[in-house]
Amino acid sequence: MYVGSLSIDLLLGDVHSLKEKRGVVRPILAELVRRFPVSASEVGDQDLHRRALLGVAFVSADARHCREVLNACERLVAGRPEVDVLSARQKLYGEDD
Repeated sequence: MYVGSLSIDLLLGDVHSLKEKRGVVRPILAELVRRFPVSASEVGDQDLHRRALLGVAFVSADARHCREVLNACERLVAGRPEVDVLSARQKLYGEDD
């Protein structure tokens, strides 16, 4: 069993309040969960209106499949015009970890 995690640090575009931030972040999280069998949440920078830290987790029996799904999630978020990806970090945990 492998557990993959992806953290994506985002800079949000034309956002001036936390309410506007929710209007940008929630649809991204919903699309991730709808298109892929992952868990996704905003995990950091909740008090900053132009930054967001998203966390994505995926469990698989195959390490390669785990990486493929996380890479697809990263591409989906990077393709959104209303955000800029500042960094994305993947970690893969196996049974020995």
